Amino acid sequence: MVAVLAVFSLGVVFWPHGETSFQEPGGFLLDAGGRPATLGTRLGPVTLVHFWATWCPPCIQENPALQRLAHDLADHRDFSVVMVAVADSRSKVSSFMGPAAQAVLFDPKWEVAHRYGTEKLPESYLVVRGEVVEKFIGPVDWDSAEVRQKLLARVSPTPAVRGMAGS
Repeated sequence: MVAVLAVFSLGVVFWPHGETSFQEPGGFLLDAGGRPATLGTRLGPVTLVHFWATWCPPCIQENPALQRLAHDLADHRDFSVVMVAVADSRSKVSSFMGPAAQAVLFDPKWEVAHRYGTEKLPESYLVVRGEVVEKFIGPVDWDSAEVRQKLLARVSPTPAVRGMAGS
């Protein structure tokens, strides 16, 4: 009975409470150098967390648009993109991404991806101040005005941006 209670208590503490927060620790990530890393330390006020892999054709297809998005919104200091390569090798990611691979995190055993409900790739989460506010399943057209307006509405909630996002 004590063992069951202990397991239950640990489950309550460490199991994710829905898709609401990336702030809690969880799972095993590595940085590009192979050192342990946590997702929470990479989150800014508004972060797009993107789970992907080099062995995933839709991931490869959408990557250029995602890179353009990150570049185009780089001036918005509140916005960032965190790419998490799932079950992928650092050498393949490095060959594919070039110097940008240094910013990629690695989830070698799907631990963090599964913890947050990712079942297939690519999947992305818009995290605002630690809370997941949107989940994108499958490839996304990151060049789309509608998608960009949705993201910008979270970054700089000025009346002009809100008006555009609502149209």
